[in-house]
Amino acid sequence: VNNIVNKGGTILKSARSSEFKTLEGRKKAHENLVKAGVDALVVIGGDGTFTGGLLFSTEFNFPIMGIPGTIDNDLAYTDYTIGFDTTQNTIIDAIGKIRDTSSSHERVNIIEVMGRHCGDLALYAGLAGGAETVIVPEVDFKVEDVCNKLKTTQKRGKRHSIIVLAEGVGNAQDLGKEIIKETGADLRVTVLGHVQRGGSPTAFDRILASRMGVRAVELLLDGKAARVVGIRDNKIIDMDIHEALSMTKEFDKDTYEMVKILSI
Repeated sequence: VNNIVNKGGTILKSARSSEFKTLEGRKKAHENLVKAGVDALVVIGGDGTFTGGLLFSTEFNFPIMGIPGTIDNDLAYTDYTIGFDTTQNTIIDAIGKIRDTSSSHERVNIIEVMGRHCGDLALYAGLAGGAETVIVPEVDFKVEDVCNKLKTTQKRGKRHSIIVLAEGVGNAQDLGKEIIKETGADLRVTVLGHVQRGGSPTAFDRILASRMGVRAVELLLDGKAARVVGIRDNKIIDMDIHEALSMTKEFDKDTYEMVKILSI
């Protein structure tokens, strides 16, 4: 692991494995670990990774420790997941650059970000980027309301607007067509896509990953297994993997309302 602290998580070259979903595939994985002299496994990912790790641990009595690594920040037991902060900063950088053009040409810009079921990326990047409208899966929205807000800001003399849309809500191009039809706005759509998943991690993510990694190894050395590491109130915590997977993530309604207030 030398010289990877400055690299994106893709350095792991990990991906979903259909073979691992079968008992035969997991047996093969276990045999390979034993042959390689690996006596414990730290799995980095989301709920799918943790579920697979737990199954593997149960079937073969193999020590597993989970670390949250997902840009969506969609795990309920931890305040932050590794990769979330880096992705936020990538989105904020894009919003800043798009706003320059949006302001110059008096346009409406829809920026589609990742987040199929969890709107944290759109919410927090939208707040930090000064978006006028943030659309997330957790809150129902009407195109009519978006259009009315645009009309209101135009009446105040504001000639440009940024809309941040989480991909799980719908297609940005379709939304753009509806807004143009209703308001006649000069509108552009930018889908950030996989640019959000790479790049050098922020200092926050580097420190968070380091703190979590140390705790995971300490727990394994203490004979603990089938647990996950997280962060709450800036303190590194650990808990039973079953408990972590059973928790439901709550949407940050206060921050969502803050975005609406600041965009008035």
